[in-house]
Amino acid sequence: MYDFMITIFTPTYNRASLLRDVYESLLLQSLKDFEWVIVDDGSTDDTQTLFQSFSSSERTCFPIRYFYQENGGKHRAINRGVKEAKGELFLILDSDDALLPDAVKIINDYYLQIKEDFSFCGVCGRIAHRNGSLIGSPFAHDVMDMSYLECRYNRHIKGDMLEVIRTSIMKNFPFPEIEGEKFCPEALIWNRIGCKYKMRYFNKVVYQRDYLEHGLTDKIVKIRMNSPEASMTTYAELLKYNIVFKQKLKAAINYWRFRFCAPKTKIKKNISVFWCWTIPLGYLLHVLDLKKA
Repeated sequence: MYDFMITIFTPTYNRASLLRDVYESLLLQSLKDFEWVIVDDGSTDDTQTLFQSFSSSERTCFPIRYFYQENGGKHRAINRGVKEAKGELFLILDSDDALLPDAVKIINDYYLQIKEDFSFCGVCGRIAHRNGSLIGSPFAHDVMDMSYLECRYNRHIKGDMLEVIRTSIMKNFPFPEIEGEKFCPEALIWNRIGCKYKMRYFNKVVYQRDYLEHGLTDKIVKIRMNSPEASMTTYAELLKYNIVFKQKLKAAINYWRFRFCAPKTKIKKNISVFWCWTIPLGYLLHVLDLKKA
């Protein structure tokens, strides 16, 4: 049995100036059946003091649990958060984002529709900019049941969405922690989960986000270049999935693109010789990446 319906998890690193907005969005939730778990990924600002003030505030109406660990990247923080979670569902709320006031209630309502069907790993809602404009492709229907792989690579639905996954499943699909690398694409885990489970996608905005300068999204190519094994693994695995050829072609090119960043000793994922003809395209992207870095 879980203590809460949802664990809202926030990984953070030197974002004390932004975290109050996250906290305020949680105070406004119409349904309070959640806990807030924070993993501080080695911050050197006053993040810990800030959470102490949140925990002791009379305004706080939900449990807050704060954990500190040495800087190792968001994926390691997620692994720790999953380990500590006491909620039935696991929701990642980044430190510069916010939930809309009815987000937990909406997620709960859709989850209850599929809770007893264990072919579902969870539910997935929409994300918008703070000005209200929708991020990503429109949905064809208000509710759609499909895997992450089907959604992203066969139906070509683009843009960030809010995946809310059963905690028990997240525990079975930890992020690989590769020595010397501080990044692992979240898609690697969503793809693996998508091989076994489907999700209920709902066409309601529950999450607000803006992409900050110098954030992960802003410098994602350079980050992938510095974590080539995790990047290569993600693209190598994509080539084995039942997805359309165009998506496999992009994966093969990107595999070579980041393989050129990896020392030979780190190359642990090889792909079929069939894709060797994409090497020049991958190398071209690699050269362009180096020029921009």
